[in-house]
Amino acid sequence: MSDRLAVLPQYLLPKGALTNFAGRIAGAKGGAMTTRLIRWFVGRYNVNMDEALDPDITHYASFNDFFTRALRPDARPLAKADYVCPVDGRISQFGRIDKDQIFQAKGHSFSTTALVGGDAALAAQFEHGSFANLYLSPRDYHRIHMPCDGRLTRMIYIPGELFSVNPTTARGIPGLFARNERVVCVFDTANGPFVMTLVGATIVGSMATVWHGVVNPPRTGQVRDWRYANDNIVLKQGEELGRFLLGSTVVMLFPKGTLDFNAAWQAAGPVQLGVVMANVPTAT
Repeated sequence: MSDRLAVLPQYLLPKGALTNFAGRIAGAKGGAMTTRLIRWFVGRYNVNMDEALDPDITHYASFNDFFTRALRPDARPLAKADYVCPVDGRISQFGRIDKDQIFQAKGHSFSTTALVGGDAALAAQFEHGSFANLYLSPRDYHRIHMPCDGRLTRMIYIPGELFSVNPTTARGIPGLFARNERVVCVFDTANGPFVMTLVGATIVGSMATVWHGVVNPPRTGQVRDWRYANDNIVLKQGEELGRFLLGSTVVMLFPKGTLDFNAAWQAAGPVQLGVVMANVPTAT
């Protein structure tokens, strides 16, 4: 079966209703029922609870508490690199931005302007730059961390679709990451601006950042834009930026000439928080 045929049912599913229902279940404090759900999930997806700060599943009052669990402080040491991987997951795609086009999968790309909600001036800062799309599967750790030191300047909530973001869907739905609901976080760094985009998906109940808390819901259907020019919100490399309540994808944008990706990285390869993602190019 082709990928396009495989994803056809997603166009017909009531994705919003499913997402709202999943969000209510995940946030419920159901006692023994919640523990049974977590135990099933751990077994189904082979979740490594030995890495968790609290490995006892009976201690989590809700599925969301379990899903956004903290890791032991020694579980993800930070590599010595200019940019470290911000999440556990798999590399969907990464590389150079072709003027303003980001490669999604064979036959599919999307524009930086579409990704950031139509702000052409913001998108122009990343023309011919670099991107990385990283997929967080259900079994992964679901907190998102900083790849480098950065000062927050802006956050944009963009309403959209709620398609799945798994590899099959990425191959089958054009412009997926610029169509789905997303939260765009803009930072200034020593090497210029960078964007971290949290992409929503089917049954992703909400996305949250450490400076704002839960961004969605509410789902008002309107773009919301926060500016932080007068604030001093600075996050260090490796510090938590935000989290998904159920899994999804992050898309990062970097300006032209600011980084060289880890030569060992390859599309579809696994990655972990804290490993080398990239370094600033060496002057010649």
